Amino acid sequence: MRNHKKTKRENNPQTTPKATESAAPRLLPLAATMMAVSLSAAAQQGQPAAKAAGTDQTLSTVVVTGQAEAEPDRYLATKTRVGKVLQDPHDIPQAVTTITNNLMEEQQVGSLREALRNVSGISFNAAEGGRSGDNMMLRGFYTFGDMYLDGIRDTAQYNRETFNSEQIDVLRGAGAMLFGRGQAGGVINQVTKTPLAIDKYKTTASVGTEGYKEVTFDLNKRFSPDTGLRVNLMNRDEGSWRSNPTNGDEPEIHRQGAAVSLALNQNSHNRFWVNYLHLKTRDNPDYGVPFDSATKRPTTLYPASTYWGANKTFDDSDTTMTTLVNEYDFSPDTRLRTQLRFADYERSYWAKAPQGGAPTASASGGSDKTRAMHYETVTLQSDLSTKFKTGSMGHEFLAGMEYLKEKNRRNGLRNFGGSTPANPPAYYPDQEAATAASTFKSDSYALYVQDTVEFIPQWKATVGLRRDEMDANYGGTASTNLRFGEWSKRAALSWHPAAETHYYLGWSDSFSPTADLYQLTVAPQPAERSQVTELGAKWLFMDGDLALRAALYRANKDWERSTDLESTASILTKKRRTDGIEFELAGRITEKWEVFSGIALMKAEILDTAENINATTGVITKADPRLVGQRPRNTPAYTFNLWSTYKLPGNWKVGGGVEAKGSRLAYSPTGNGNFTNGVFSVNTAPSYTRWDAMVAYEEQKWAVRLNVRNLFDTVYYDAIYDNGGFVVPGTRRAAILTGELKF
Repeated sequence: MRNHKKTKRENNPQTTPKATESAAPRLLPLAATMMAVSLSAAAQQGQPAAKAAGTDQTLSTVVVTGQAEAEPDRYLATKTRVGKVLQDPHDIPQAVTTITNNLMEEQQVGSLREALRNVSGISFNAAEGGRSGDNMMLRGFYTFGDMYLDGIRDTAQYNRETFNSEQIDVLRGAGAMLFGRGQAGGVINQVTKTPLAIDKYKTTASVGTEGYKEVTFDLNKRFSPDTGLRVNLMNRDEGSWRSNPTNGDEPEIHRQGAAVSLALNQNSHNRFWVNYLHLKTRDNPDYGVPFDSATKRPTTLYPASTYWGANKTFDDSDTTMTTLVNEYDFSPDTRLRTQLRFADYERSYWAKAPQGGAPTASASGGSDKTRAMHYETVTLQSDLSTKFKTGSMGHEFLAGMEYLKEKNRRNGLRNFGGSTPANPPAYYPDQEAATAASTFKSDSYALYVQDTVEFIPQWKATVGLRRDEMDANYGGTASTNLRFGEWSKRAALSWHPAAETHYYLGWSDSFSPTADLYQLTVAPQPAERSQVTELGAKWLFMDGDLALRAALYRANKDWERSTDLESTASILTKKRRTDGIEFELAGRITEKWEVFSGIALMKAEILDTAENINATTGVITKADPRLVGQRPRNTPAYTFNLWSTYKLPGNWKVGGGVEAKGSRLAYSPTGNGNFTNGVFSVNTAPSYTRWDAMVAYEEQKWAVRLNVRNLFDTVYYDAIYDNGGFVVPGTRRAAILTGELKF
């Protein structure tokens, strides 16, 4: 064990698992204890012995207990469960970025996508390719198969909100040993709000430019030391600076959410939670603007404010999840945590992609993108953690199992109209086309074990192994059964020369079978495989108030798949790689000055080109060999993010931030049209820098905050359809005024 001077976060009992999870009774401050003793003495003054002058009294010991709630993390997270057990991110031998609730509130973040702007090395994909919804790239690799909610897979195609998020953890690198099948970039895990140890109520109301309106409620009631209830509600409406020039129609966001968490039996060894979440979205989707085929840049034939959709288009979704959680303590060092979740995702959308021609008032221009989806899952997950010793060596042992049942149905929508201005297209929610729907059913089973051993003082070794089995059935245009069984591994070596420092070398891998994410190929191909090697360091400064981390990594990926469910899904590249270095700073520099910042430098290249099977002839075809050595799609050479605030006298606070990304490429790596006169020339979203600002006045019970996004009104493009069709402009200057009331 480490025998060093402890930091503030180690000495503070509020950061320990028992304080943050169980909220055990605590001694009140000394002044309160003295008052209790005085009252006890006064109550006894009526006794004869007390009246006798000079008589000594021996009072019984009075112990006063009460509930104390840990102060929430500011910008520096002190706990995470992204490693399956509640622990300090500083101790995890892998790069971890945590976006805290305080950071999201100060930035007036509503969506998961907006929150992830605080993560270095991330870039955003536009819709299409069957992946409409949250679709991000991390370290140059897809993450749509790596979305989690409280450690349970949440890979459905929808737009996630943060009104019920306590924090967002991003575990970088391959994480299949802990989470199952996935990609090389990392895991994105939303952590939901659960009942607190005290009564606490908060409501916010926001108004802003472009019709921005939002109301939220965060209501926590403690009925007894054992029972608590927390309710979070949200309603947000938002317009856009972009519009259809023919009729003024514009993209819109209309979202409502309700989350309820009931905590039972909290002050015992057998604790329960019942969590419910419902999210309803009624958006008008935006597919952006086309690229210019000559310049390979976003078109200048139409202003960036041009919108190809109309009020007729829609994006409707309803997401419902019910989760039962149990924690059973066999001893102070041994815990079994079990979760059972039932999830239902329904979505139907009609969007207009800008594909040739100008937008029209009748929605007959552009390309129609339609989809009706219904996805259901049942997940049972159980994790056992324990600590023990063998001789002088300490062990932190993990073992777990998971069962996942998936059922998915997907189809296009029926066109009740035509395709001309005189007879425009007409699609309606949930009205499916006459074609056969694509269906997917799967049962997945997994077992894993991991042990972290402190074999000599200050040195720890982590070794983990996981086995996943998947049995999937497809129906519709392609009917087949696919079975996969894959091993995933993790190993790391950690050195803690002091409590404030952690140096590590880690290796991990991931896999994603053909059967995952509703993908098929003409003939079964090997599963996607990823391997990540990472050398990192984590330091704590200012008695633990400020954290700095650095990571140098190499990530390889083999047999990269496309993302749509069809009988001719493609292998995009046979092998590609990202080499990168990251730095991240989070926490408090002084009592008044806080900062959250990250920079990622990435060198990505294709090592072997796509290799596919012709659907008609069965002949193996290879993509253009000249793609070897070229940069993969939507992988900027650099990203940078910074957010910082400073407290001024008189309860004022000012802050601001910047987000910068390098250029991103969009092209088909399976085709042969990426070279012009022998020169690699593909569609490119230019680099950009966006500045934000904030000013707030904060009292104990209320606050007012003004946020300005894109302060200098820069035109930039933040999301790209990586196959090359179009790119989506980011927000122009927008102001949001928020009032907050605590009671």
